[in-house]
Amino acid sequence: MGSLFCVAQEDGRMETDRPDQTESPYLTKKKYIQAEFGFNYEKNGGLHVLVHPTVLWKYGACKRFEFRLITEFVSAETLLLIPAGNEIETGLLPIKIGGKISLWEEKGLLPKTSFIFHIAPSNIGSKKFYTSQWAPNCVFTMQHTLSENIGLGYNLGLEFDGESGSPSWVYTIAPGFNIGKNWYSYIEMFGAVKKNEEPHHAVDGGLAYFFSDNSKIDISSGFSLSDDYWYSAIGFSFRFNTSKKK
Repeated sequence: MGSLFCVAQEDGRMETDRPDQTESPYLTKKKYIQAEFGFNYEKNGGLHVLVHPTVLWKYGACKRFEFRLITEFVSAETLLLIPAGNEIETGLLPIKIGGKISLWEEKGLLPKTSFIFHIAPSNIGSKKFYTSQWAPNCVFTMQHTLSENIGLGYNLGLEFDGESGSPSWVYTIAPGFNIGKNWYSYIEMFGAVKKNEEPHHAVDGGLAYFFSDNSKIDISSGFSLSDDYWYSAIGFSFRFNTSKKK
């Protein structure tokens, strides 16, 4: 979700897909470009990854569709038990291209729902991170308004990693809370299940502050319940209108 969900659409405040793992069902406003920057540090066993940065670029094409582009520049350090020291690789991961489609609005027990999809071509990025196959992913993103200051977002979808032919089935669930006029916080559980692999389950939480309707900063951190994984992140998001004003 990553925003003050109950207020955002009423006063024109932007909705973002960060800092949580739960994607928002709200779309970027028509003719607006929105950029969501994140700087992450992740540890997964002997692998240490610095993402500097990840950027989600959005363009509001119309009321029910937005274009999306995800770029991730990373430095990955693998701890090796050899005299030569650790191995570090830096570059651009395969770029993800896609969109978000608004399906229906919230009504009673029916949540506001959208569908997000991306495709990562195997050879658009740094050569060292090329994959053997194209990697699609998709997710249904849903959100309930529980009260004026509390909402519940959740996602269900699947992801391919560009190497294995089997997808990871992913889920998220994140209660979010308004704190005053400009603050937003959340707690979240998320995970993935893949054939012939141990399931991955994790928890995280974060805080965001809006400088204006069009800009915000956020921090977040989380850890795995099933393996040696944790991350911390800081981000900044903004948007601007591309249409000419008379």
